[in-house]
Amino acid sequence: MSKVKNPTDEVLLLKNQVCFSLYSSMHRMMKIYRPLLSALGLTYPQYLVMLVLWEEEESTVSGLGERLQLDSGTLTPLLKRLEQGGLIQRKRNVDDERVVMVSLTKNGKQLRDKAKLIPEQIFCLSGIEEKQATQLKGILDSFVAKT
Repeated sequence: MSKVKNPTDEVLLLKNQVCFSLYSSMHRMMKIYRPLLSALGLTYPQYLVMLVLWEEEESTVSGLGERLQLDSGTLTPLLKRLEQGGLIQRKRNVDDERVVMVSLTKNGKQLRDKAKLIPEQIFCLSGIEEKQATQLKGILDSFVAKT
């Protein structure tokens, strides 16, 4: 015997959940990124740090945390591994020792050239066209700005 569903039950179906679409999309995207970043010796969070530093060349730890929306407890181990890998260096600010500056090393700057291929590879491997990605990013950025 089949149950007759209440029409309001539709809102509770997994297939109708935006959050699940975002969650499963994120996992699929990370699966695409993983081998590309592995070839560079980076994890995805490390890649995000490097993206900021390739853009700014130097940042404070707190500035990185703000840009990446990461707390220092998450960011510090990432920075430590990047420093051990010879991609960044951390130095205390001479004027204010509470401030730690993060900058790229020569190897960190050189890695940027290899990373330039990643966005195009992501488009090819994901099947998402650049226009679609731009629209999706706009929607997601708007959501983040409102929450």
